[in-house]
Amino acid sequence: MSPPPEAPSQPYTYVRRELVEPDWRRFPGWRDVTGAQWRDARWQRVHCVRNARQLRAVTGPLLVERFYRDLADDQRRFATMSPLIPPQLLNVMAPAAPLTPEEFTDAFLADPVRRYMLPVASDRDQLWPSHPHSRRDSLHEAEMWVVEGLTHRYPTKVLAELVATCPQYCGHCTRMDLVGRSTPQVDKHRLTLSPADRQSQILDYLTRTPGVRDVVVSGGDVANVPWPQLESFLMRLLDIDSVRDIRLATKALVGLPQHWLQPRVVEGLERTARTAARRGVNLAIHTHVNHAQSVTPLVAEAARTALAVGVRDVRNQGVLMRGVNATPDDLLDLSFALQDEAGILPYYLYLCDMIPHAEHWRVAVWEAQELQHAIMGYLPGYATPRIVCDVPYVGKRWVHQVTDYDRELGISYWTKNYRTHLEADDPQALEHRYPYYDPIATLDTTGRKWWAGPQ
Repeated sequence: MSPPPEAPSQPYTYVRRELVEPDWRRFPGWRDVTGAQWRDARWQRVHCVRNARQLRAVTGPLLVERFYRDLADDQRRFATMSPLIPPQLLNVMAPAAPLTPEEFTDAFLADPVRRYMLPVASDRDQLWPSHPHSRRDSLHEAEMWVVEGLTHRYPTKVLAELVATCPQYCGHCTRMDLVGRSTPQVDKHRLTLSPADRQSQILDYLTRTPGVRDVVVSGGDVANVPWPQLESFLMRLLDIDSVRDIRLATKALVGLPQHWLQPRVVEGLERTARTAARRGVNLAIHTHVNHAQSVTPLVAEAARTALAVGVRDVRNQGVLMRGVNATPDDLLDLSFALQDEAGILPYYLYLCDMIPHAEHWRVAVWEAQELQHAIMGYLPGYATPRIVCDVPYVGKRWVHQVTDYDRELGISYWTKNYRTHLEADDPQALEHRYPYYDPIATLDTTGRKWWAGPQ
């Protein structure tokens, strides 16, 4: 009997990798932090890094002065989000064994998680830091508020923003217009209603609008809503018969998994999940993981705990970013870490939205199409993330759904099959072509010259 044929070489080779919690004691400021402290959500929140002084206290001599100059320059000129990094996320940056300060600084600057959690000025596109069509509220979500904090953008789905804060602030935040503290570049808008009044108005609208069946409960981050208040809102939401899907949006599952492992939160989540199951409602958690490096045993424990108490699915909605995950290997490593080790379904990868000072992160539509092609066939179909473009006034579209595409100028055109209330009186709304713009740095010389001239 002849031996079986040798397996052909592949562009990507799957190797199962055990998750690791990096040793936080490699940082001088955390040398005496115990395992019990590390698992304590309150300790994590209290010890978040909010500024350079606190970063110095943690890293000691590991980061040299050129990094802090770069960071200060970015905060002064570009940053749309103020720093807020839980220890859990800082700990996955440059996770290798101790290095010399110069070597550690180089590793820290090159780290994919650092690139979006703590951007520095040298990261930015120096010629085109912002696209000419970038906007503070790039998706026009606030324009589609039907009551404060409730965006009714799709026919059967709404986004409920309960709070304008998160346990951590990502530099590429699509809601940088509202979320977090103001920066020298952005004077943030503010929610004006009390949480109780805002929630009551949201619930009243949903009760009066039976065409909505799917509610994304977000912010900010639901992990920053006190659990009794969040559970009360969810139980009232479950009383609305037309609501069939509820999705809890929380980056804290990866940035602060300790929150989702607190006994009172786990017990409350189980009560909510059981109530949802009795009423035939699909309760899911949507999180935001951008790189395999940040999928640690604590993240996996938090996700699997949510599944164990009855949450139907835990799904990931990452963001496709140059320098972070915009290669086939990075995307597949991330997807396998989520699916195989943490029980988190790779669901969506969004093109980074067209907010100010985000050009260095964004990829072109054609690049996203190539990446979608490159990751097909390696994962189960249900666990292959779909790369989508969130087109202003249109919504999520798979990158291959583009209607027309001027590659030279980097302008793609998209259509929609539903109206928002903004277009209620526009009989041509479903015939319009809505533009989206590639980063100018990805264009050839002709395209760059065109954008540099008068438009």
